[in-house]
Amino acid sequence: MIRLFVRHSVTDFATWKQAYDAFDAQRPGMGVIRQAAYQSADNPNDVTVTHDFDTLEAAQAFMASPSLKEAMEAAGVAGEPDVWFARPA
Repeated sequence: MIRLFVRHSVTDFATWKQAYDAFDAQRPGMGVIRQAAYQSADNPNDVTVTHDFDTLEAAQAFMASPSLKEAMEAAGVAGEPDVWFARPA
């Protein structure tokens, strides 16, 4: 299992969350087997999401997807996200 972490700033959390939820139907077909979203306790527009995949290749393909990039832009993601991949220890 690979866990993808993505942390980014958004222009408006409510707008971002609506777009994130609207993308739910696409995630399973892109290899996502589990997901979660977190909002910083100090800054409501600082968001971290996790997505689990069976393989690193699936996680990397998800992040490279043009449809994901379009969804992130439409959701109001501001700037480049911090992205990292991890395996359970």
